[in-house]
Amino acid sequence: MNLQYMSTRNPKITATASQAVLKGLADDGGLFVPERIPALPVSLGELKGMTYQETAYAVMKEFLTDYTEEELKACIARAYDSKFDTREIAPIAKVDDTYYLELFHGPTIAFKDMALSILPHLMTTAAKKNGAEGEIVILTATSGDTGKAAMAGFADVEGTRIIVFYPKGGVSRVQELQMVTQKGDNVDVVAIHGNFDDAQSGVKELFGNRELAEKLAAEGYQFSSANSINIGRLVPQVVYYVYAYGRLLENGEIQEGEQVNITVPTGNFGNILAACYAKHMGLPVGKLICASNENKVLFDFFQTGTYDKNREFMLTTSPSMDILISSNLERLIYQICGRDGETDAELMRQLQTEGKYTITEEMRERLSDFAAGYATEEETAETIREIYEKTGYVMDTHTAVAAHVCEQYKKASGDTTKCLVASTASPYKFVKSVLTAIDGDAYSQKAELELLPELERVSGVDMPRAIREILDAQVRHGRECDADRMQETVEEILGIR
Repeated sequence: MNLQYMSTRNPKITATASQAVLKGLADDGGLFVPERIPALPVSLGELKGMTYQETAYAVMKEFLTDYTEEELKACIARAYDSKFDTREIAPIAKVDDTYYLELFHGPTIAFKDMALSILPHLMTTAAKKNGAEGEIVILTATSGDTGKAAMAGFADVEGTRIIVFYPKGGVSRVQELQMVTQKGDNVDVVAIHGNFDDAQSGVKELFGNRELAEKLAAEGYQFSSANSINIGRLVPQVVYYVYAYGRLLENGEIQEGEQVNITVPTGNFGNILAACYAKHMGLPVGKLICASNENKVLFDFFQTGTYDKNREFMLTTSPSMDILISSNLERLIYQICGRDGETDAELMRQLQTEGKYTITEEMRERLSDFAAGYATEEETAETIREIYEKTGYVMDTHTAVAAHVCEQYKKASGDTTKCLVASTASPYKFVKSVLTAIDGDAYSQKAELELLPELERVSGVDMPRAIREILDAQVRHGRECDADRMQETVEEILGIR
């Protein structure tokens, strides 16, 4: 039976899975959610012997029900291949008594590769299934990692164009170089004068602009999104939590049916929501621990029931989490308000007009699966240094936020459940912050790119191909714009002004 998708703001607005992937955002500005969360189609014991590709098919076929077996398996085979530098795709490192799910072994060394390697294939397949004739324009805002992973995924994919907006000065030098050197005749990247929330809000406005949509259609274009607002990003993320449970079983680290807690460094809320979906599919997950940096809007929400973006925007050493509007939280809000589109729409209206909203006590009670914590800049650096000195394991700043919050949670709760931490980026993406945390005196005065060989020496991990490639790559993109000029910029790029 085909699983239908509906808008979080109006359940009467529905779509098939392929239509939801193709559109990205519902016409009313809502996010597409499945009418129900399907159950895992295999037993926990069966997960033990399954490859990543087999797990991906088992999970994704339950969500993407209007894709044929042949179509879905072809998308999976093209996505999870030799572009990943480990056969497991998502290996697990055991460090002390914590398990780190390394999601950064793809072509851009960040967890976004896990979904953005497959999204272009899902999207072009969806276009054919739905008779879409116009060129698909992928419009994306990035806080550092989504942009590069999306550009790498969509580069020179027939029938697509991709335009990425990132905050000038709001990403690491490595992240910026990865984007501005990206090859591909269908690729554009623009630095905006503003922060990530400005970029994300601007992209959402463009999606909601009916006049612009008509203008695009007349020129043979249609917008779609590679951000985690697209259900085609979210569903592939469910896979790696299911796969990780199978690996822990296979390695004898847990018993069948034993619960694990999952800690996720969280910005836009997509990655932890995927873990939540995995739990609702039947994966034995205890607490979902939401880890924030100093932009702790999500921590405050879980503590108080009020989501309030009216605060200072902090630039931190974990820039992919420098976000005050967590778009995917809307999917959780829809779930805890009893799938009531009117309630969800009203809360989102309050967020847009007043910058905040407060959920009811009844809704708060439905958040019992979640715990939350945050790490200061000092605590993040301290965690990197302490774990390195104790074990020799080097982690990036985002993973360190999660590691700190995981330990905080264990101490405060007394919960002895084994914990899986989502390790979302290679330390090579944030080399200066990582090495300065380990030894500030030795590394703080050196330029970021100078430090790459030092990280190789300190970590004992070879410099990834993704880093080697950017060191002498040609800068191809230098376009910048003000946050209020994003529409004009898109029209100029597409030649429709």
